[in-house]
Amino acid sequence: MTLSDERPLVSVVMANHNGAAFLAAALRSALGQTLADIEVVLADDGSTDASLAIAEGLAAEDPRLVVLPPAPNGGPGAARNRGFAAVRGQWIAVMDSDDLMHPERLERLLAAADGADIVADDMLAFFEDGGTPQPMLHGRLPLPAMVDLTLYVRANALFGRLPALGYLKPVIRAALLRQSGVRYDPALRIAEDYDLVARLLARGARFRVLPDLTYFYRRHSASTSHRLRRGDLLAMLDSDTAFRAAIGPRDAATEAAFRGRRASIERALGYDGILAALKARDLPGALRAAIGSPGGAMLLRLPVRDRLARLLARPRPAAPPTGPGLRVHVVSRNRVTGRDSGSSAYLLDLCRAMAGAGHELHLTWPSPASFGRTPVLRLRPEMAVFRSVSMRGAWRVGSFLLARDPKVWAAAAIGVADKLLRKAGIGLLGGLVRKAPYAVAVPWRTEDFLHVAGRIRGGADVVVADYAFLTPAFPYALSPAARRIVVMHDLFSSRAAQFARIGAQDSVALIDQASELRLLGAADAVVAIQGEEGGFIRRLLPGRQVIVAPIAAEPVAAPQPGEGASLLFVGSDTAPNVDGLRWFLEQVLPRVRRAVPQVELRVVGKVGGAIGPLPGEVAGAVRILGLVPDLAPHYRDAAVVVSPLLVGSGLKIKLIEALAQGKAVVATGVTLQGVQEDCAPAVRPIDDAGAFAAAVVALLADPALRAERAAAALRVARERFSAKACHAGLLGYLRTGPASAPVRGRLPVTAG
Repeated sequence: MTLSDERPLVSVVMANHNGAAFLAAALRSALGQTLADIEVVLADDGSTDASLAIAEGLAAEDPRLVVLPPAPNGGPGAARNRGFAAVRGQWIAVMDSDDLMHPERLERLLAAADGADIVADDMLAFFEDGGTPQPMLHGRLPLPAMVDLTLYVRANALFGRLPALGYLKPVIRAALLRQSGVRYDPALRIAEDYDLVARLLARGARFRVLPDLTYFYRRHSASTSHRLRRGDLLAMLDSDTAFRAAIGPRDAATEAAFRGRRASIERALGYDGILAALKARDLPGALRAAIGSPGGAMLLRLPVRDRLARLLARPRPAAPPTGPGLRVHVVSRNRVTGRDSGSSAYLLDLCRAMAGAGHELHLTWPSPASFGRTPVLRLRPEMAVFRSVSMRGAWRVGSFLLARDPKVWAAAAIGVADKLLRKAGIGLLGGLVRKAPYAVAVPWRTEDFLHVAGRIRGGADVVVADYAFLTPAFPYALSPAARRIVVMHDLFSSRAAQFARIGAQDSVALIDQASELRLLGAADAVVAIQGEEGGFIRRLLPGRQVIVAPIAAEPVAAPQPGEGASLLFVGSDTAPNVDGLRWFLEQVLPRVRRAVPQVELRVVGKVGGAIGPLPGEVAGAVRILGLVPDLAPHYRDAAVVVSPLLVGSGLKIKLIEALAQGKAVVATGVTLQGVQEDCAPAVRPIDDAGAFAAAVVALLADPALRAERAAAALRVARERFSAKACHAGLLGYLRTGPASAPVRGRLPVTAG
C-alpha cells in the first residue's frame, strides 16, 4: 500500500500467530488511540486461521494499518523484528495481538516520558474464564519509577517477590533501536520482551515506568507468556549466558541480580522435572528430582496456592442475558437509590424504558464517595429495575448498603451532633463539619477502575456512563465491542459563565468546554436531556450520535389547580436551586406578599436547609419542609409552582414534573432552556422580578386563569413528554446500534 512520506509519531508493532479470535479487537484498540499520529504494523507469524483476512479488511478501512507480507512461523521475536524493520515512527510500541490498550495510553506515555528512552505502564491482566482482573504493579512497586538494569533483572527472577517487569509492553525510542542495533532474540518464545529491554538498559537506556493502568493483558487458554515449558526455560538460560558474556562484569548488585535470576530459572527447571515425573506416575523419579532440586520442590506449593486462589475467587464468566435483550451495565457515582432526586429519577426512567424493552440492567458504583456523609443507603423498590447492584466499599444487607469506611460513619456522627448542638444554641463542631464533595465529579482512583473491571469482566453489550465524568470507566469494562452511551444530564462547561454573572460558584463541578467534550467524545452515543444542548453537541462532536431524551412525564388524571394562596418550590441543595430560591425570597416573594398577604411558600427538598436565614420580610410566609416521603399531596394542594432558576443547564426536571401534575407554573428562561417552544402553551419565561411577582399574583387571584394554565400544563406533558416519545431515540439506537464497530479515540471536535 502507498504510505505518506511524513513519519508518524508512534509505530505500534503487533506480532500475530493464529490470533483471529481477538485480533480485530486488538487492532481497533490500537487504531483507536487518542494520539492519532500513529501507524500500526502487523507482522503475521505463519497464521493458518483467518487472521490475515481480518487484518486486510481493517487495513482497507484505515490506511494507518500496515499488514506485512506473511512469513513462516518463527516466533514472536522474529515477527517483531520484521515489524521493527518496517516501521517509520519516532517511537515504537510493542503490543500483543490478543491484548487491548486504553485509548489514551500512547498519548499519556509520551507526555510523561520525561527524557526516558523507554516508557511503560502498569498492566491489567484479565481472564477469559471470568477470574477477577488483577493489576501487575499497583500496590507492589512505588510508581512512577526509573528502572535500571539491576532492578530490572531482580524483578525478573521467576516466582520472585517483585512484580515481573518483563511482562510490561515497552514503548521505545526508534533512534535507540537504530543506534544500538538491539533486536529481539528469535530463539526466545518466552521472556523475549525482558531480554530486549535488558540489553537496551545495559547500553545505558533510561527506562521510566508509570502507574497508569492502561495496558490490558488478556489471559486465555492460547496465551503463551504465562506458560513455562522446559524448552523455553533452557532457551532463557542460554540467552542469559550469552547476554552476560556480551556485557561483561558489572557492579556487585547487578551481578547478584543476574545470579538470582539464573538460580530462579534452574529452580523452575527442577520443578518442571518433578511435575513431568508426577504426570508420568513415576514417583521414584519425582522423588529423585525433588532431592536433586530442593528449590524446585518448594515450587510445588504454587499449583496448590493457585488452586485455592481460584476456589476463593470463584471465577464467574460473564453470564449470557436472561432474555433476548442486551446486557446493559450502568456506571454511576450519583446516589441513585430511588426517585429521590431529579437526576436519579431521570436515570431510572431511562433504565426502566430499557428494561421494558427486554434488556438486562446492572448498576455499578465504582466509588464509595457516593455515600457522602450518609453511611447507610436504602435501595427503594424502584431499584428492582436492576438485576444486580454493586458499590465499592459497601456491604449489601438486604435492601441496604452500609459503608465500610469508618470515616463515613464518623462524619455522619459529627454532622448529627452538630445539628443537635446548634438546636441547643451551641456551635462547637462547625469547624469539623464539611459538606461531602459532589460524588459525580470526584477524581478517579485506580481502585475505582479495578472495581469496574472486576464487576463487568468483559460481559457488557452496552456500557452507560451516568454523567460525562463517568466515561473514563468505558475502557475498564473490558468489552471493546460494547456500545458506549453517556447520559450527559447537563452541559457543565456552560454553567461557569452563568454563575459568574450572579457572583456565585457551581456546587457540582468546574470544567472547561474542551475537557467536557473530550469526556463526552469517549462515547459512541450521547443522550441529551433537551434539544438545545443536543444540537450543541451535534455541532461540536460530529462523529458521535446524539439522542435527545427528555425526562418522561407521568401525567395525573386531571388538572390540579390547587386552592388558597400556597406556592411550591421543589429542589435539591445544588447551587442553581439555592441561588434561584434566594433570588425569589429576596426579590419576588416580598412583592407577592404585599399584594397577597396570606401567601405561603412551601419549600420541599434539601434546598431548604442550604439557603441560610430567611429575609425578615418573608420569614413568616415560608415553610421549610425538607425531604418528604411523597411529593404528590404537595403538588395537589399548591396553587402555583414556581421555578425561579437563574443559572443551570440540562432539562429542569422539576418543571416537567410540575407540568405532569397539572399545575400552573411560573418560571424563568433558564428553567425553560431547551424546551421553551414545547412548553409555550402552558409556561412563558419571565426573568424580571417584578413581572415574575405579577404573574404569581395574577394566578393566585384568578382561579379560572389558574385552572386554564393547569389544564394547558397537563396537555403539554401528555403530548410532548410521554414516555414513548421521550425514549424512542434511545430504544431505537439499542435496536440498531452503530453501522459498524467503531474505531474510537480520534475525536473530531469543531470550534464552538
